[in-house]
Amino acid sequence: MNLLQKMEYWGDRHHPKWLDIFRFALGIFLVYKGVEFLENMGTMINQMRGLLPHIYFSLSLLGHYIVFAHIVGGLMLAFGFGTRASCIMQIPILIGAIFFINSSEGMFNSYSQMIITVVCLLGLIYFLIAGNGPWSVDRFLVEKEDKRPEF
Repeated sequence: MNLLQKMEYWGDRHHPKWLDIFRFALGIFLVYKGVEFLENMGTMINQMRGLLPHIYFSLSLLGHYIVFAHIVGGLMLAFGFGTRASCIMQIPILIGAIFFINSSEGMFNSYSQMIITVVCLLGLIYFLIAGNGPWSVDRFLVEKEDKRPEF
């Protein structure tokens, strides 16, 4: 058994159902943040333009990737469909948010989003390792396929 199979086996055996509720809430929260980011994409581009001048096109592509990853990846995470792929899409974005966006605000300021970002990042790392739980579309599809009669 290689390392990935061991991680998946461990995740299947150690996944309480209340974590599925957390997975769903995290996915919906990421969808919300994706929509919010879409509404305020110009702010991010202007803020990053000071750090990295003359690359407006790249920043625009990055902004569109963030919106896509948050909305599509958040829905995938919420419903438990391709949970690990969704986490892989989201983790680099949240690491970038910690280092580029939230580090300038400070962690202990009023209305700081650093704590929320760190909690989301830790949740995504957990679901990357543990995978989806018993209340997920992937689990439903696997169980449905196992019950199909063979000819």
